[in-house]
Amino acid sequence: MSELPEGLDEFVTASGWGGAAIEPIPGDASFRRYFRLKRADGRAGMLMYAPLPHEDPQPFLDVARWLRENGMRAPEILAQHPREGWVLTEDFGNDRMRDWLDANPQDERKAYEGAVDALIDLHRRPAGPFPPYDLPTYLKEASLLVEWYCPAQSLRVDVDGYAAAWGEVLAPLIERQAQPVTVLRDYHAENIMLLGGTPSRPQGLIDFQDALAGHRAYDLVSLLQDARRDVSLELEEAMLQRYTDRVGAHADFRADYARLGAQRNAKIVGIFTRLFKRDGKPRYLALIPRVWAAIERDLAHPALEPVAIWFATNIPQELRQSGGGTIT
Repeated sequence: MSELPEGLDEFVTASGWGGAAIEPIPGDASFRRYFRLKRADGRAGMLMYAPLPHEDPQPFLDVARWLRENGMRAPEILAQHPREGWVLTEDFGNDRMRDWLDANPQDERKAYEGAVDALIDLHRRPAGPFPPYDLPTYLKEASLLVEWYCPAQSLRVDVDGYAAAWGEVLAPLIERQAQPVTVLRDYHAENIMLLGGTPSRPQGLIDFQDALAGHRAYDLVSLLQDARRDVSLELEEAMLQRYTDRVGAHADFRADYARLGAQRNAKIVGIFTRLFKRDGKPRYLALIPRVWAAIERDLAHPALEPVAIWFATNIPQELRQSGGGTIT
C-alpha cells in the first residue's frame, strides 16, 4: 500500500471520523487520490485528496453544491478543507456503471436510458454559474492532438491550418449555444454510479469539477462515444433519438453532435498520448484505437468537411486505419 498523505489523520479526526479504517482506491488520470473510510458503526465515506498546485478541490465543491441545489444526485459533502486539498463526501459505493454493466450486460439499454434521462433533467435547468465553453477553449482542447499525438508519430503537420479548420467548423455551433446548459465534460460509464446496484434509481454523478456552460450535445458525446467502453452504433443511435425526442432538439443538433464528437475525441487522443509521454501512464494507449474509430465516424459528417480534409492531408491513411498507430 502506498504511503498515506501527510495530514490525512488530522483531517479525518477533525471531521469526526477518527479511528475509521482507511482503504486506498485506485486513482484516475489526474493527481487526485481517493480513500474509502469505514467507521465501526458501518458508515462509509469517500475521502478525496486533491492538493495544490496540481489540483484544487474548490471547483468540485462549487459544482457539487450547485448540482445538489438543482436536484441532481451529486455526493453530499461531509467535511472539507480545500486549501489543504481534503474533501470528505458520502460514499456512492462500488457500482460504477462501467463495472456493473460488465456483470449485467442484459441491462445495458436500461442503464443508458437512465444516464440520458439524467442529462435531459440537467438540461431543463439554466446553466450553472460556470465559465463558458467558448471557441478558444474548444480550439485549445482540439490542439492537444497536434501538440502531443502528431510529434509522438513524428508527423510534421499544418498546425495553423488545423486551427483554421476547427474555427470554421465550430463557428456555427457557438451561435447555437447562446443559451447554454451545464456541461459536466467527463460524463461516461466510469463516472456514473448505479446507486443501490440498480439502474432503476437516480444515478450518482462524480468527477464533475471541470463543469462549464456550453452545448447540450457535449455530454451526450462523452457518454455515447465513450473512450473506455464500447457503445454499439445501434445503442448510440437509440439514445440520441431518446434525447432528441424528449427535448425537441434543433435541426442542426446531429451536426453539432458530430462536431463535438470529433473535437472531444481529438482532444482525448492528445491527452492519452500526453499521459504516456509526459506522465509515464501507458495504460491509456490501448484506448486510442476506439477513440480514433469514433473520430473517423464523426469526420464523415458533412459539417466536418474542413477538418476532414485536414486529417486526410496531414495524418497518413495507414495510421488512421490502424487506430492511430503504435506510440512508443
